[in-house]
Amino acid sequence: MNPELVSRLFLAVAIISAGLILYWLVNRVSLGRSVNQVNGIPAFQPGKPTILYFTTPTCAPCKTLQRPAIDSIKERMGEKLQVIEIDASQQTDLAKEWGVLSVPTTYVLDADGKPRHVNHGVAPAAKLIQQLEIEDFEI
Repeated sequence: MNPELVSRLFLAVAIISAGLILYWLVNRVSLGRSVNQVNGIPAFQPGKPTILYFTTPTCAPCKTLQRPAIDSIKERMGEKLQVIEIDASQQTDLAKEWGVLSVPTTYVLDADGKPRHVNHGVAPAAKLIQQLEIEDFEI
C-alpha cells in the first residue's frame, strides 16, 4: 500500500475523530451549563417531558424542517408533551445562558426539568422521539 495514502487516511481519521470529540464536549458543556436554568423559563411546567426550542424569525431550517418535526410529535402526544419556543434574537440573555450557538437548537428536558439532550442544528422527529424515550411511538 502506498505510504502517502496511508498517512492521508490516518490524518483524515484523526481529523474526523477530533471533530466528533469536540462536538461531544460542546454538548456536555451545554447540558452542564443548563442544569439549573429551567427556573428562568416562566412557561415551564414540571411533570411533562419538554422540548425547549430556540429559533429566530429568519431561520429557514427552523421553519421548513425543525418546526414541522416538533409539530408532528406534539400533535401525536398532545398534552403529554410540553413545547416551549424561544426567540433567540429577542431573548439573547436566555439563549446565552443555555449555551445556544446556532438556531435551531433543541433541548430535551425530562419531566423534572433536567436537560437530557441537546441538538445544535436540525433534529429529525425520530431523533427527538428517541431522546424523549417514548416507547411504542411511530412517526
